[in-house]
Amino acid sequence: MTTQTTDIPPTRDDDRRSWLKEHSELGVCALLLALGALVLTDALTMDVDIAQRGPVGPKTVPIVVGAGLLLIAALLAVDVLRGGRGQAEGGEDVDLSEPADWRTVLLLAGVFLGSAVLIEPLGFPVAGALLFWGAAFALGSRRIDRDPLIAAVLSLVTYTVFNNLLGVPLPGGPLMGVL
Repeated sequence: MTTQTTDIPPTRDDDRRSWLKEHSELGVCALLLALGALVLTDALTMDVDIAQRGPVGPKTVPIVVGAGLLLIAALLAVDVLRGGRGQAEGGEDVDLSEPADWRTVLLLAGVFLGSAVLIEPLGFPVAGALLFWGAAFALGSRRIDRDPLIAAVLSLVTYTVFNNLLGVPLPGGPLMGVL
């Protein structure tokens, strides 16, 4: 009894998918390239109305960061195209066969967007407390007696450090007169 095997030659789409799968790190390169271009564009179009003392001004750090992102994107692309591959970390406790926990991701995204919307009308102390408490809830903490208190203290400390010690004005909202 003889068996015949028919090898179907790979199609062009199969070759393209295989190449993209082997070079998937190029997606990270594209992301870094886009982010670097965005940072550089924003830095170069920045309107600077303050008097600059010395060679370092408010545009310096964003230009250095943007140029660094572009350089890293180019170096990573060259490495990937030469056959370099990222190595899986041995210490990670991630089971890639399990599906992503989209509920947690969506809850965290909702909490983040909600705090971004509420920061102006309610102020940072209230919106920050909601952000910290919501993030703890989304990540699995169900300590209703403790979590809101920790979130409020963390938010007030963050507001005080940024607003009073660092001089970065944050919206105080209705608590502006109290704090």
